[in-house]
Amino acid sequence: MYRAKWAGRAAQVVWLLAGLLLLPALACAKGTDTRHAVLVVGDSLSAAHNIPAASGWVNLLQQRVSQQITPPPAIINASISGETTAGALTRLPALLDKHRPSVVVIELGGNDALRGLTPAQLRGNLEQMIVASQKAGAKVLLLGIDVPPNYGPAYRDRLRQSYAGLASQYKVALLPFLLEGVALQPGLMQGDGLHPTAAAQPKVLDNVWPLLKPLLNAPPK
Repeated sequence: MYRAKWAGRAAQVVWLLAGLLLLPALACAKGTDTRHAVLVVGDSLSAAHNIPAASGWVNLLQQRVSQQITPPPAIINASISGETTAGALTRLPALLDKHRPSVVVIELGGNDALRGLTPAQLRGNLEQMIVASQKAGAKVLLLGIDVPPNYGPAYRDRLRQSYAGLASQYKVALLPFLLEGVALQPGLMQGDGLHPTAAAQPKVLDNVWPLLKPLLNAPPK
């Protein structure tokens, strides 16, 4: 009699333990796919500068992948207002090691230009970021920027060539200008003339999405 009772309780314990072991797997299945994370490394253009964080294009990206991809990849926004290519390059190894992303989105360069760095310096830092990301097994999307006309056509051309040259050399996807259709548009730029408004964020995401989506659907390396 006692043996039968203990056998029944032992069976219950085994089923309980099995259920507890399955809970983390079920939670991951219902949530984001952390095995195929998207790491966004950018500056204030990706850090929702002076607008609600929920309105930023990176947050809108998480909503979009949740609607269109099952299971959706985790979107990690490592963007910092004021970030430069040199600063991001310093932070990148730890980010790659921690998150092990399948895609790295690099949106940098504006602050380098504002601080007077040469296009060659900017290119060198971006190149190291691309190489490190690819060595970590991630696909790369490079988001280009532009500067105001007062920088002069020669500087602007060298800046564009830096992004285009890197994209060609390392065979990475390139969006030539993140703020295409947004910059200089009334109501879509904040008073500083540098940062898009909350109303512009869906358009910014629409610029990024056609290049990012194929990378999300491609098998990881």
